Amino acid sequence: MNFYPQYMVKCVDEITPEHLQKWGIRGLILDIDNTLTTHDNPVPGQGVALWLKQMRDNGVQMIVLSNNTAQRVEPFAKILGLPFVANGKKPLKSGYLRCSKALGLPRDQLCMVGDQLFTDIWGGNCFGCKTILVEPIQLESMPFFKVKRFLEKQLLKKKKCERGETK
Repeated sequence: MNFYPQYMVKCVDEITPEHLQKWGIRGLILDIDNTLTTHDNPVPGQGVALWLKQMRDNGVQMIVLSNNTAQRVEPFAKILGLPFVANGKKPLKSGYLRCSKALGLPRDQLCMVGDQLFTDIWGGNCFGCKTILVEPIQLESMPFFKVKRFLEKQLLKKKKCERGETK
C-alpha cells in the first residue's frame, strides 16, 4: 500500500503549470473538502478561482472527484465550471477511471490533488496517476477525522516527507 504522495504543498495555488508540464501532466483530478474549500462549504477557498484560471490558460484539464453525493458536488463544481464525479468511492479505482474517461486522458497524464492520504493519495497511487498532497485548509472536529489525521501525521513523519518531492 502506497500512501505517500509524489509531492506536497501547503495549498493548491502552489501547484504550477510548469511543474505539471515537467511531469507530463495534462489533467488534474481535484478533491473538494479541505482541498478547494473548507469541509461542506459551498464557496471555493480564497485564490482557487485565480488558480483554476491559470491552469486553464496553460491547457490543464480538470475534474472534481468526491466521495460526497451529487447534491453536494454538483453545485460546487458548477461554480468552478468543472465536470465532476460524485460518489467516487475513493480510494477505489472506479472513480479515478471515470475521471480519466471523462477527460479523455490516460492515467500517466493525470494527477490527483487532495488532502487525505487514505482516500485521495492512496487511491490515486493505486490508479497509477501522480499524486499531490495539500495541507487541509481546516482541521475537522469530528473524532473519526481526528484519528485519521493523527495516523496520517505519523505516516508522513515515518516517511520524512517535506515540502516538494518526497524522499
